[in-house]
Amino acid sequence: MRLQTRAFVIAAALAVASPALAFDVTDTDGKRHRLADYRGKWVVVNFWATWCTPCIKEIPEIADFRRANAQRAVVLGIALDVDDADKTKRFAAKFGHDYPLVLEDDATEKQFGRAKGLPTTFIYGPDGKRAWERTGTVTRQSLEQAISGAAKPKG
Repeated sequence: MRLQTRAFVIAAALAVASPALAFDVTDTDGKRHRLADYRGKWVVVNFWATWCTPCIKEIPEIADFRRANAQRAVVLGIALDVDDADKTKRFAAKFGHDYPLVLEDDATEKQFGRAKGLPTTFIYGPDGKRAWERTGTVTRQSLEQAISGAAKPKG
């Protein structure tokens, strides 16, 4: 039993430390975003939905983070509202969403995995590895702490 437990712990540690799947998504403006294109920068990927109140509350915080860290970080928002792209874009803009907007589909779920809850935020390091994950609301400060190494990954 102890050997199985050790094997599980080692496998879990490797899963966290392993490189992220190389994502390749297209935003609602038709621009392609690939993880490989952002080597050397932090990449923040935030999953949200129009019906998620905590998601809406964090949009201005994420936008502030993006503006303050434009030289070293990229932000992508992935909306689970996929029925009407224009409606989702208008809704997002109303709350300050000024970063690329991707509509979730089967391909995005395969690339990122299923979000455990909303909102969920992943941060990829400049090396392309997933460095931080949080299910729950983020703030500009929590994102800045995450990319500075001051915050511990949370699930």
